[in-house]
Amino acid sequence: MDLLNTLVDKGLRRELPTREEALAVLATSDDDLLDVVAAAGKVRRHWFGRRVKLNYLVNLKSGLCPEDCSYCSQRLGADTGILKYTWLKPDQASQAAAAGLAGGAKRVCLVASGRGPTDRDVDRVAGTIKAIKEQNEGVEVCACLGLLSDGQAERLREAGADAYNHNLNTSESTYGDITTTHTYADRVDTVNKAHAAGLSACSGLIAGMGESDEDLVDVVYALRELDPDSVPVNFLIPVEGTPLAKEWNLTPQRCLRILAMVRFVCPDVEVRIAGGREVHLRTMQPLALNLANSIFLGDYLTTEGQAGKADLEMIADAGFEVEGAGEVTLPEHRVTGGCHESADCGSHEGGGVCGTAAPAAPTVSEPRTDLVAVRRRGAGTDLAPNA
Repeated sequence: MDLLNTLVDKGLRRELPTREEALAVLATSDDDLLDVVAAAGKVRRHWFGRRVKLNYLVNLKSGLCPEDCSYCSQRLGADTGILKYTWLKPDQASQAAAAGLAGGAKRVCLVASGRGPTDRDVDRVAGTIKAIKEQNEGVEVCACLGLLSDGQAERLREAGADAYNHNLNTSESTYGDITTTHTYADRVDTVNKAHAAGLSACSGLIAGMGESDEDLVDVVYALRELDPDSVPVNFLIPVEGTPLAKEWNLTPQRCLRILAMVRFVCPDVEVRIAGGREVHLRTMQPLALNLANSIFLGDYLTTEGQAGKADLEMIADAGFEVEGAGEVTLPEHRVTGGCHESADCGSHEGGGVCGTAAPAAPTVSEPRTDLVAVRRRGAGTDLAPNA
């Protein structure tokens, strides 16, 4: 396909595809799916080889959130049966992180529910970062605490945080349909605050909330403009008790096309398969490693994930290798300051000839509620974590 050859060439040059090209990837048929994966796989391997970075989530504070995000099991007033607890102590969080690090994770993601941290909360997280880094040399720590106030990103950086996560989730035009207690602009502002403080920005999306192809392309192009180092791609986990519990809109094939589109638009960033991969990709997870170079190991914030041992076996069986603690994830040009708007990047150019593809009628499988299990182990419990 001329479209795929064009996209590979652009991906190897870090050149932004046209919107029409990105939409055409999402519209390809199942007959062309392996060609799409192979093409995006060339771009992935060019920038990241066959390495897979492992990340591990620690839910520092579960539930009790005043925000009304429709996709979230921790939202205001949700009756989802999730674990609810207040802040873990630094030693508890460090112990939880140790399980993931022992399983091969090189980044620990410290997450807390809520609109955003108070200054006291930042102090708490600073103590947790210190405890984790004292016991694990070379570990990366990413904080995800909600909307940041002025000066908080700098304080987290001084405390030893390497990165900050705050997802855009969906397009600006549809953001008000999923959340009313804060705005899309609030999220963009927090990502910019992280950037300005010298933190590695991590920002991604959630697919499967009923959005259109145009919405998906809009949010991925907005992410490209924000220039995060890592882009987590979440697939909605429809948890009973949330407003989106009946939104079962994804197939494994659809998920692969979305990951391929993200790779073509963001060729040289860490694309991470995040929440929902077990629920929606299912047996196609190994194929997705040809598109993404990063995954979460074990469980998620409030739901269970695939067994950590199975994650490691999947990576090995698919012919990939776990990225070591001493290896640098990002390509050299991003580590040394990023291409941004340099003359040879092509990031801000349009152009190119769009390949054409007839839209395929989506065939959505029956809801797999059996694959959605509320987390009952790990952080906030007396049971061993899944790592």
